[in-house]
Amino acid sequence: MANGALTQQQKDRRRYLLIYAGLTPFVVMAVFPLYWMLITAFKQEPDLYRMGNVPFWFNLPPTLKNFETLFYQTNYGYWIVNTLTISAWVALITLLTAVPAGYALARLGLPGAENIGIAIFMTYLVPGIILFLPLSRVVSLLGLQDSWWALVVVYPTFTIPFCTWLMMGFFKTVPMEMEEAARVDGYTRFQIVRKVVVPLILPGLLTTATFVFMEAWNNLIYPLTFVTTLDKQTLPAALVLTFTGQFKTDWGGMMAAATLTTLPLMIAFFAVQRSMVRGLTSGAVAGA
Repeated sequence: MANGALTQQQKDRRRYLLIYAGLTPFVVMAVFPLYWMLITAFKQEPDLYRMGNVPFWFNLPPTLKNFETLFYQTNYGYWIVNTLTISAWVALITLLTAVPAGYALARLGLPGAENIGIAIFMTYLVPGIILFLPLSRVVSLLGLQDSWWALVVVYPTFTIPFCTWLMMGFFKTVPMEMEEAARVDGYTRFQIVRKVVVPLILPGLLTTATFVFMEAWNNLIYPLTFVTTLDKQTLPAALVLTFTGQFKTDWGGMMAAATLTTLPLMIAFFAVQRSMVRGLTSGAVAGA
């Protein structure tokens, strides 16, 4: 029995080694751009183009010139504040809309609720470029041209549909018996949602909020379209406008800015990774 158990252990170990060996190339492909971004951020400009220099590791000593340029010669602080503010507003608006909409589709017994949910999700698949003309008209009518409030109005057009469908799946994971018991205890519908259902789907809410925040943070096309003043731009658009020119691109400065922009998102993602995976899995299974 001991030999058999040991043999099975060896088989399992070999299988895991094969799995990891197969996944290693894909991990390298995924991590290499981040590594390249990091080493480029600490390089002098001549080292980026020197043919005789092997570019796959840090030059010693590393330079902080690119970060100094970013902090002292650009409006990086304004861009950070703009991006954080816009992303927070969009996440709040999306949750305030998607949570009641998802609950209504999942629990109120509306005729054709499943088809409505699918139709709402399908609007998320519409390419954003198709919406530029009508969205530009809406922004103009509201008098929000060249303002980050225009982005607060525009971003929910692609975050609310997906998050409504996602929240619909999360609400379906809550047993109906719990809501019925709360109704017997005299709870109103609003109290049931606030005190019973929402606490049970906190991983789903966290997943949705994180998804919306990252979508708003990383968006490039809409800021370039609806905001023209550089000081009012979000980080992705501002970096493109600042570090790229007609004849030259400041790769060192762009990678320094990208490093400082990416690291907080990576830290936040790994902090909520377990909740996001659990939330997406449960929501997707229930939605299906």
